[in-house]
Amino acid sequence: MPPFDPCLNLRLDEGESHGRSMALWCTIRTFAKHATELGNEQPPTPIFFVKPENCLQRSGPIDVTGHPGEVHHEVELVVRLSHDGKPEAIAVGLDLTDRLTQGELRNEKLPWTKGKCFRGSAYVGHFSPWYGGWDGLMDVYEALHLELWVNGTLVQDAPVRDMTITPLMQIEDLKSWAPVQGGDLLFTGTPAGVGELHPGDIVKAVLKKQEDTIVSELSTKCA
Repeated sequence: MPPFDPCLNLRLDEGESHGRSMALWCTIRTFAKHATELGNEQPPTPIFFVKPENCLQRSGPIDVTGHPGEVHHEVELVVRLSHDGKPEAIAVGLDLTDRLTQGELRNEKLPWTKGKCFRGSAYVGHFSPWYGGWDGLMDVYEALHLELWVNGTLVQDAPVRDMTITPLMQIEDLKSWAPVQGGDLLFTGTPAGVGELHPGDIVKAVLKKQEDTIVSELSTKCA
C-alpha cells in the first residue's frame, strides 16, 4: 500500500493539511435506504467518483438559477484527511447533484461528470478537529448525526452509524489504489430524503453529536 504524501504546505492555525491542493473523493450508496429510494442496490464494496477541488464552495448562495439543469441536495459527513490517512477534521457538506443529467448519462453508460461536477456542487460547512479516529465516527457514544432542513422542514435525518459502508471501509479501499493525499476531502455518502432545490429555498445542514452538540453547520439560500 503506497504511503501518503508527507510533503505538505502547512498552516498550523487551521490544521496540518489546510491550504493545499486537494481531491474530493465521494462515495455512493453508503446508506442502504438512500440506495433503495433511487432504485439501486447497495454495492458490497465502496464505489467512488471524484470532484475537482474547484467545485468546492464554502459560503454564499447555492446558484440554482445559473445552473443549466436541476440541483438536488445530498447532505453528507465530510472528512478531511491528515498526511497519514487519518481523519483530521470533520464537517457537514452538500454533494449537490443534477439528478436528471446524471440519470441521462447513466442510461447512456457515460460518466456522470456533468451531473456531479458543476460549479459549487461541493458545499462544505466549517471544519471541527476530530480525534476519534475512523472507528469513532461510527461510535454510539459520539452519536454523530446528519440533518438537512429546507424551508424549515426536516428532509434528511439519520445517524452516521446507519451507514453500512463505513468511512473506515471507504478509506481502506481508497488507500489500496488511489493517489490519496493529506488535505483531501472524503464525502462519505448521503442518507435517504434527497430532493430538488429551487430558487428562494432556505437550506440548513447540521452535523451534531450527543446532546445535540453542533459539530458543523451551514446555512444558505438558493438563488
